Amino acid sequence: MKFVISGKNIDITEGLRNAVEDKLGKLEKYFSSDTEIIVTLSVEKERQKIEVTIPVKGNIIRSEQVSSDMYVSIDLVEEIIERQLRKYKKKIIDKKQNGGNFQPEFVEKEYEEDANEVKIIRTKKFGFKPMYPEDACVQMELLGHNFFVFLNAETEEVNVVYKRKGNTYGLIEPDFDE
Repeated sequence: MKFVISGKNIDITEGLRNAVEDKLGKLEKYFSSDTEIIVTLSVEKERQKIEVTIPVKGNIIRSEQVSSDMYVSIDLVEEIIERQLRKYKKKIIDKKQNGGNFQPEFVEKEYEEDANEVKIIRTKKFGFKPMYPEDACVQMELLGHNFFVFLNAETEEVNVVYKRKGNTYGLIEPDFDE
């Protein structure tokens, strides 16, 4: 695995680099040797944060953990990613494909299903009426929701508006270049 380690408001010491590579190196059993692991360490006041992103064949495996100690954050993030991999293995890998960046042993090994498996229990269908993002925000407020899916009248694409802190709104647009 190839590590890309960077820091924000923190110097990446040899000790931190070794801790990241040792701990996240345990994930090597899941990934092929050319898999890139992008790690960002950052410090804000008392918060020691690690963000790990692993791009794999059309998906992204990502976790971020915060604690008062960077080494604790590193330990936590590895456990979370390993749990995610086992939990979502069937969803991440289509066995008809070659498995991409994953080790063949991981693809073929059966893991116990997690009790917290994501299950969709309700499907909702509704018609799309083209509207502007500002109108979608008003509609979202009228419905009392914190997000709203709509057909953008300007771009003719499906977008999502959502509530942010401080009575502001966000807009999610598709990016088909990724």
